[in-house]
Amino acid sequence: MDTLSYKTVSANKATVTKEWVVVDAAGQNLGRVCSKVAKLLRGKYKPNFTPHVDCGDNVIIINADQVELTGKKWTDRVYLRFTGYPGGQREFTPEDLLKKGADRLFQKVVKGMLPKNRLGRSLMRNLHVYGGSEHKHEAQKPRVIDLNSLK
Repeated sequence: MDTLSYKTVSANKATVTKEWVVVDAAGQNLGRVCSKVAKLLRGKYKPNFTPHVDCGDNVIIINADQVELTGKKWTDRVYLRFTGYPGGQREFTPEDLLKKGADRLFQKVVKGMLPKNRLGRSLMRNLHVYGGSEHKHEAQKPRVIDLNSLK
């Protein structure tokens, strides 16, 4: 029996195939969209997923300003930030983040679902969020993905 045929092949930077995908967030739930986007960024939907390698896709989120939250989460959910100075704890709601820009809310939520290390910081560079339906990545020929078809 040939034991070499049973070896697990790990992906590395040279063997990874990265794609560009477009996700439409209009009318979708914020947490469900972001969890699937985090899996896409990580590469967990690919058969050659390797935990310590950036093997995910570049994700473009359009219509980010039309995302939905149920109940009173727009005003009652609180995110915290600390400036580093005494008394410097700041709090803000998803409504505040959406007013500053649709990308800020998605960056905050997706960042919390990625690893808290160098890999997670490099994966965030593969996320591009736009409030409207237009984006500037047409040259990469991204394919449109229906999030409802993903697990």
